Amino acid sequence: MSEKTITRAYLTEAVYQEVGLSRNDSADLLESVLAEITEALTRGETVKLSSFGSFSIRQKGRRIGRNPKTGEEVPILPRRVLVFRPSQVLKSRINRGLDG
Repeated sequence: MSEKTITRAYLTEAVYQEVGLSRNDSADLLESVLAEITEALTRGETVKLSSFGSFSIRQKGRRIGRNPKTGEEVPILPRRVLVFRPSQVLKSRINRGLDG
């Protein structure tokens, strides 16, 4: 399995190569898209990207956890967590060729 990490710079370069915008315009476009996704999630909205998946926020309630080293009970405060659900298209692309 590849250890390559996709970065903002890599995505900016990909937009530059595919769309033909200048590198600065490509970077601005990428930042605008990421900012819009971030703002929507901050507002509690679901972000659905066709053939890719959905990002949503889930509220987790207060609960009691346990420190695995000491066994001491520790309260875990309520929080919001980001959840990603891949689409069937993405799942099948990822698993293509693994069935045999």
